[in-house]
Amino acid sequence: MHNHEHSNHTAGRPLKITLGLVLVIMVAEIIGGILSNSLALLSDAGHMLTDALALGLSLFAMNLARRPATPTRTFGYHRAEIMAALANGTVLVLVSAFIFYEAAQRFSALPTVKTPLMMIIAGIGLAANLVGIGLLRSGSRHSINVRAAFWHVAGDTLSSVGVIIAGAVIYFTGWYIADPIVAVVIGVVILWGAVRIVREASDILLESVPPHVRIEDVSAAVKKVPGVVDMHDVHIWTITSGIYALSAHLSIADQTVSQSGDIVTKVNQALSENYNITHTTLQLECDSCPTGLVCNLPQAK
Repeated sequence: MHNHEHSNHTAGRPLKITLGLVLVIMVAEIIGGILSNSLALLSDAGHMLTDALALGLSLFAMNLARRPATPTRTFGYHRAEIMAALANGTVLVLVSAFIFYEAAQRFSALPTVKTPLMMIIAGIGLAANLVGIGLLRSGSRHSINVRAAFWHVAGDTLSSVGVIIAGAVIYFTGWYIADPIVAVVIGVVILWGAVRIVREASDILLESVPPHVRIEDVSAAVKKVPGVVDMHDVHIWTITSGIYALSAHLSIADQTVSQSGDIVTKVNQALSENYNITHTTLQLECDSCPTGLVCNLPQAK
């Protein structure tokens, strides 16, 4: 839990700086798009607007996730990050759909643009986006919420590169069709990242087994703990990025309560060290107990 809160704190500052850069470049692209008559630049400014909203949502979710647990929300607000990531991923899908629509429009009616100004503004945007990628890259490895924001900025970076390439091709060859072709390529890349974010967030909300975990491997590792006879009724899920939980029934040999407590401690240690599972609910069962009584012993958290 502490590590997750520290990760949120360290990721907050890069998100704030990136949001500031995105807002400045968005305003520059709106002005530049109007002056150069570049629909591509105005579309990229629209993309920047969705990114600003996404980054703001990510910051809000991260602050909300730091709020302590309550009697009615015993896991706190950690899932707010996942909901924000799902929303951001969905917005990315819509952005890619908009790019495809705009590209189709340009194929039928190619606009005349002032390419020098278009390329200068896109170049400034590219530099700002590269800074944003550098700021968010580290945090994106540990938080799906930051990863969603990272993909928004990465999509903007590709958009800026595409605008520069399209501008160069149009300037030297007069092939205005380069603009919609590049837009389609950008849309495909953004859609690919968006689908991954949406799928990962959906898996977490559906409480699927984390991708780095196989239940068979976890069961085998736990059965190696001295005193554990069997492990069944296993459930493993993700609370939020980096926080994993497990509930299971452990069959153990007939023994004293203190010995049973030692088994639980060793099982929790194995789960934490090997699979980063830190939240567990373990119910102990002993076949030797009269009438198959289930031993509900106090469990380590």
